[in-house]
Amino acid sequence: MTNVYEIEYGGRPLVIELGKVARQAHGACTVRYGDTVVLTTVCREDEATPGLDFMPLTVNYLEMTYAAGKIPGGFFKREGRPSEREVLCSRLIDRSLRPLFKDGYANETQIIATVLSVDQENDPEIVAIIGASVALGISDIPFEGPLGSVRVGMVDGEFVCNPTLTQQKTSHVDLVVAGTENGIVMVEGGAEFVSEDALVDALEFAENNMKTVIELQKRIVEELGKEKLPVDVPEPDQEVETKVEEFCSERLKAALRIPEKQSRYREVGELKRELLEHFATEYEGREKELTDAFGKLKYNLMRRSILEEGIRVDGRGPGDVRDITCQVGLLPRTHGSSLFTRGETQAMVVTTLGTSEDEQKIDALSGWEYKSFMLHYNFPPFSVGEIRPMRGPGRREIGHGALAERAVSKVLPAEDKFPYTIRVVSDILESNGSSSMATVCGASLSLMDAGVPVKCHVAGIAMGLIKEGDKYAILSDILGDEDHLGDMDFKVAGSRDGITAFQMDIKIEGVSSAIMREALYQAREGRLHILDKMEEVIQRPRAELSEYAPRIITIHVKPDKIKDVIGPAGKNIRAILQETGVKIDIEDDGRINIASTDEKAATRAIEMIRQFTQEVEEGKVYLGRVKRIVDFGAFVEIFPGTDGLVHISQLSHRRVRSVRDVLKEGDEVLVKVIEIDRDGKIKLSRKEALGEDKSLQ
Repeated sequence: MTNVYEIEYGGRPLVIELGKVARQAHGACTVRYGDTVVLTTVCREDEATPGLDFMPLTVNYLEMTYAAGKIPGGFFKREGRPSEREVLCSRLIDRSLRPLFKDGYANETQIIATVLSVDQENDPEIVAIIGASVALGISDIPFEGPLGSVRVGMVDGEFVCNPTLTQQKTSHVDLVVAGTENGIVMVEGGAEFVSEDALVDALEFAENNMKTVIELQKRIVEELGKEKLPVDVPEPDQEVETKVEEFCSERLKAALRIPEKQSRYREVGELKRELLEHFATEYEGREKELTDAFGKLKYNLMRRSILEEGIRVDGRGPGDVRDITCQVGLLPRTHGSSLFTRGETQAMVVTTLGTSEDEQKIDALSGWEYKSFMLHYNFPPFSVGEIRPMRGPGRREIGHGALAERAVSKVLPAEDKFPYTIRVVSDILESNGSSSMATVCGASLSLMDAGVPVKCHVAGIAMGLIKEGDKYAILSDILGDEDHLGDMDFKVAGSRDGITAFQMDIKIEGVSSAIMREALYQAREGRLHILDKMEEVIQRPRAELSEYAPRIITIHVKPDKIKDVIGPAGKNIRAILQETGVKIDIEDDGRINIASTDEKAATRAIEMIRQFTQEVEEGKVYLGRVKRIVDFGAFVEIFPGTDGLVHISQLSHRRVRSVRDVLKEGDEVLVKVIEIDRDGKIKLSRKEALGEDKSLQ
């Protein structure tokens, strides 16, 4: 039996259909928004995976090219490994849903969101998140939803619910928000230098708009939902917890105050080993209970220290930022480089400049797209003192790179002002929290070192929250432990003028607007402090590009002259490339970008283009070259690709019996343009160019 539900959402109908397709999945639905349709399914294993201390969830967001009436590009002509966009959308769904599974649920679970149709106006991301919540809600999986999702834009100063792709192009805010009726759980997006208050207003706008889709899901679950699987969460043994606390509480508290990460980890690890050895006989076979009790004690000690004493893991106060050092120009042959270090987090960031040939070409559902700015984030295992296989960027690396790219992109120059392809690579050399925000800072420094005319510096900071009842503490520049044991992780990037990128994940049921506003203003204080440190090293972009970077010179010709630059069958453009070795990019509006590391070669290329595109002026004298002689005159090339006829009567003031008595092929000769007829044919005169001086003839 098919069940169809429909509401108005953001001024357009949202239709959810269940029971028609994918009926062997544990939960499935199709969600239609406009002509965008997404099928979302969820399946689980029958038995829990023993010994896991995390939720084994896999999310796959798939964009089928047939959804846009396209055949995949490439050799194999079928969808291959996930694109960067598919990875980012999968992360959005995962981060939204993961906090809402019941504690203790450990059955391996897979969610697949497949884009079946796309109308180029309604983005499938929001549709996929809603569909995943519906599929989980009607299944027997212990999911504590429902979850709503909305995209927030700002057009003409007004917030817009689920802006179309056309509206997004002129929007100053782009936020994807997911939340339950208790509050927001996930935010991802960027903005063009908005204030902290405006961001809080956008989140409140999102909460209000999500209510309709949450109410619809509650009705669907009430009518069609299955009974949820019971989750067996054994009650902790109070005796075990008490003995663990008595054995190691003071030592663990001291260990957690060790500032240096690796030393702290070694001390905590050694204490844990001693604990297991001490109780090996008394609690034989109950190592997991001891381990869980140790972890709970660590969790409580860390949070209690912050809330009651105002002292964090490394001894800082809640609003303190770790020591910062910055360096630029550390690599001699790169176009721009920086080393940004904040505490035990360190990013080496390198900028490379290229031409339009280096743009990334993307076969997207909306058609071919071209990216002239790319920021890539790498997280090698040595950055945390570990060993693991290196098999290309993972989802986390792609996500962190996209966040930093979004933050920095807002300060880049317009392409017509700086026609370079820009690639920024961040290699994390050390990590103890907030490496994505270190990437933002390092990228800003590196771009300025490369001489890219960015508007200003951009810095980022990761914030945290510890909340117990009415007591809470907001933490600036969080460590890895504070991220893991805290209640909220949000990253804010921007300039002195406002926020450019924002990402938030919440692990508790809702955070008030007052706390959010306080956290954002504390983040602003931290961001301004970091910007001060960065500006001490480099305040503005270097005046000159690196000597190893290509020089791109832009000249303009009339659009109808483009064909003259190219020449018949590409003859002229090939001649320029062969003689000079430059790279040339020609735009339809007549812009020509010439790229070369050799200034003389670029200058010569410009001369040749000017020669090919210059226009003949009647009455002007030119130094031409005789190309062909005929009985009635000589054809003289006055500049490449343009010639005219010197009639025999125009060769001299004296009578000429034969053209060859005066000229031969290859001679250079002064000629004057005496007429350009309506067909564009050029008539030249040698005798008028020579004037009345008979001795020159």
